[in-house]
Amino acid sequence: MPSDPPQYRPLERFWPYADLPEQPTEAELAALDPELRDVLFGAAARPFSITVVFPQLALPAFDRALEIARAAAEFRQTGSGASLRYRARFHSSDASRLRDLFHIVGASDATDVLIDDRPVPYARELWLPLVWFLVR
Repeated sequence: MPSDPPQYRPLERFWPYADLPEQPTEAELAALDPELRDVLFGAAARPFSITVVFPQLALPAFDRALEIARAAAEFRQTGSGASLRYRARFHSSDASRLRDLFHIVGASDATDVLIDDRPVPYARELWLPLVWFLVR
């Protein structure tokens, strides 16, 4: 008994997204979490930094806080709605801008301070006052 010919002919390509580039773009690399970047590409030699992570706050000077954060060495906005967070990384040479930003958003318990991208004990109580000594 002869077999019937197929009713359709499959396409010679696998998926419609098979043409993606093999290397990530610069924008995709910049959006990576610092810990994930270190795991994927190895720890990069970066200068000492303090990062302030804060949500949208109902403060009269919040626009000024965003202006200071955007002028940081690295600024990133993640999430949306209630999970919206702003992340501003400062180096020791930017101690005065770090202090100005922290004076605006630091009163909120939702504000986090990271030392070299890691939460450490007493970041607010010890590390930040030590950095304030760099402000002239």
